[in-house]
Amino acid sequence: MDLVDDKAVVKEYFNNTGFERWQRIYGDGEVNKVQLDIRTGHQQTVDTLLEWLDADRNLAGLSICDAGCGTGVLSIPLAERKAIVNASDISEKMVGEGKEIAAKLFGNNDNPNFSVSDLESLTGSYHTVICLDVLIHYPQAKAAEMISHLASMAQSRLIISFAPKTPCFSLLKKIGSFFPGASKATRSYLHKEADIVKILEAQGFTINRKATTKTRFYFSWMLEAVKVVESLP
Repeated sequence: MDLVDDKAVVKEYFNNTGFERWQRIYGDGEVNKVQLDIRTGHQQTVDTLLEWLDADRNLAGLSICDAGCGTGVLSIPLAERKAIVNASDISEKMVGEGKEIAAKLFGNNDNPNFSVSDLESLTGSYHTVICLDVLIHYPQAKAAEMISHLASMAQSRLIISFAPKTPCFSLLKKIGSFFPGASKATRSYLHKEADIVKILEAQGFTINRKATTKTRFYFSWMLEAVKVVESLP
């Protein structure tokens, strides 16, 4: 399946059965044990990222692109911290849910600014570009193109997470234990950390921080890459 097909499948999935499933996972309602495990893992990734950004003490007024925002699990906490957030997702339903949640918290405020877009169509320039748990929908060759595009929009920093390609996780995926059933997820791709780092370095970034999250059904490696500033001679 090529990227066009993958993208169509992802969009269809997250506007239909996937939306209902992930709306429950991202929310705080009752879910089954597998969904609870994934919710816990994803929230751990978000919490770790927020800890990084809080530690920098410069979030207020910082321009941030949340690419693949889902229902705003990250965008809304960033807006609460006074960052200026542009949040986008390929799923109209996900974006709609995020807007509703934000409206209840912030009224008619346009921060976060939610929009429907795939990653390749995003434009703009931001201090920080963030893309959590989206690389799993991209094969390696297309992931390189997507990361390069996101890097071109990042003035100072790009933060991404991905499902790691290791012998153990590859085996789990192969035998069907990595995801709870073929009918419950789109096609998934694992990526080697070394490959992701190589792509980032080619775009003029270096790794500043990294973190891993592992639960029974959720595995995510997160990298914070900062733009290399060349010193004057």
